[in-house]
Amino acid sequence: MACLLAALAAARAGVTAPPREAAVIDMAPLPGNQSVPGPWLPPGAPDPDNGPSSVIFPPQRITIRMSHKKHVKDLGEACVKCHRDAKSSRQSSDDLLPAGKVCDGCHQTHHDDLRAVTGTNDDIARCALCHAGYDPRAEGRVAPFEMPRPNLRFDHKAHADHNIACGQCHGSVEELEVATRDQLPRMKGCFGCHAMTGAAQGGAKSQCTTCHLADPGGQMKVLFSSGELKPPRWLGNAQHTADFLERHKRVAADNGALCASCHTERYCTDCHDGRVRPRTVHPNDWISIHPMAARQNSPRCTSCHQEQSFCLGCHQRIGVAMSGPNAALARFHPPGFGALNGRGPGHHAWEAQRNLNACVSCHTEHDCAICHAATGRGGLAVDPHPPSFRANCTAQLRRNARPCFVCHEPDSAELESCR
Repeated sequence: MACLLAALAAARAGVTAPPREAAVIDMAPLPGNQSVPGPWLPPGAPDPDNGPSSVIFPPQRITIRMSHKKHVKDLGEACVKCHRDAKSSRQSSDDLLPAGKVCDGCHQTHHDDLRAVTGTNDDIARCALCHAGYDPRAEGRVAPFEMPRPNLRFDHKAHADHNIACGQCHGSVEELEVATRDQLPRMKGCFGCHAMTGAAQGGAKSQCTTCHLADPGGQMKVLFSSGELKPPRWLGNAQHTADFLERHKRVAADNGALCASCHTERYCTDCHDGRVRPRTVHPNDWISIHPMAARQNSPRCTSCHQEQSFCLGCHQRIGVAMSGPNAALARFHPPGFGALNGRGPGHHAWEAQRNLNACVSCHTEHDCAICHAATGRGGLAVDPHPPSFRANCTAQLRRNARPCFVCHEPDSAELESCR
């Protein structure tokens, strides 16, 4: 590198240096292919870091030797000296790599005609100095440089106008030799600005499609030739690992908008409306307990099920509804369930004492009063109290008087004896 610096200084002074063997610049970010220290990586890079997303930034083929440390740190050149269009670029597809003409002023070369590039015999002007694998005898003497277009929206000018320095997205490039794709931004680092709220957010919106590509329907595009884009673990615990089928309900409940960035409602209903019928949506005994859940939170049920089609159709088929083709033939309870003299495990009184919640999931107090109310109220005057009830009715009345008022007037003699 000392040879390169001396030759460059001589070229600037107009002095022709004697021919020397071309200097060798490593093709790795650091000598000996050392790992780039975490503080030199772009903000948001984890430790250890596997590089940026290969879906967003497809693999590159770098065939240029370019010591950023020599140019930026040692010679004091600014990034825009070589990347001249970076501050005015509005599209991620813009080619911001230095063209050969950018190098001509310092390296004493001429790239006006790429089929006949000329230079001096100085080390800094030799093609092999910068072009790895240069072969003057081959038809394609310079190996092609491949940098696929990123699958991302990015406006360099908007960031430069807000005084965001290059290192805030690309890390400490001035410490490296060749800058590889490892110096490309990490989404977690972008969230340092884009996840802010209120006035601090400014123009750094947090919607996914602010930076990510979208399909014509407005959904975020996730399928590319380079792979499928999936969220990382740190983003709301939404990483689509093998256990995500179990975790996704909590992720969706915490931040449904995050899921809606990639998935439409139809994607969800393919499972949740019964077309795919996942067995983990409801517990195994859901048919027997679903009436209680429906009474407690009916809107949650109707978010997937239609009352007049899904619920009514089933209730008519099994005879729970008062209408339908099988209402007269089918019944929900076994024969004799409501008999006045029934005293077995299948009798409704025994079931009500065992688990009243199961009864009230379908029935209201009015249904009970049809039989248990006094004849003056239209009932059959069937006493719902067991023989020993009178002994502890005071405690029952004090604990909750509302059930008593279903049949008894507040000033009735029966209640007065329990006070």
